[in-house]
Amino acid sequence: MPSIEPEKKKFSYATVITLAVLLLVALLTCVPYLASIALAEGPVVTDASPIFGVTIPVNYKQWELIAPAEEAAPLNELRAVVGNQTAIDAYQDGKLPFPDGTILVKRAWKRTQSPDFASATIPGTATTVQVMVKDSKKYAATGGWGFGRFINGKPVNEAQHRTCFACHEARAKGHDYVFTRLAP
Repeated sequence: MPSIEPEKKKFSYATVITLAVLLLVALLTCVPYLASIALAEGPVVTDASPIFGVTIPVNYKQWELIAPAEEAAPLNELRAVVGNQTAIDAYQDGKLPFPDGTILVKRAWKRTQSPDFASATIPGTATTVQVMVKDSKKYAATGGWGFGRFINGKPVNEAQHRTCFACHEARAKGHDYVFTRLAP
């Protein structure tokens, strides 16, 4: 009997070591994946825009592209408008007005000459992130839309936010105050 007991200890130590190694391998396999998700989403911005209380959505960089745009001088920007699934569905169905819950995000960069292709421009320095949130009750006074304009993750001042709706009302009222059309 005494010879069986050491074998049991060897077996239990071997089992523990094997399980520990498997757990370590599983964790090391998952870490790069989890890190890539965390980095892709970017920092969480808690500062809300004045007047509207709009924030930058955490995962907007993974949203589907609605359309690119180019802004001429003096801004000289390349822009991309992305939307959450509610926005994408509304665009694809041609649904106007946009339903509550629609979120549109415009990302903008300075237009920069490509170092590799003389006739091409590429995104340079990021300039702004602009957000529109549809909530017809909360933002009834501004066509159902709340606005946020952010530079380096921080909202611009109240005076700049006061200009948002007036511009959208003057130029895009017939399209539920949204400038961007779905790219073909």
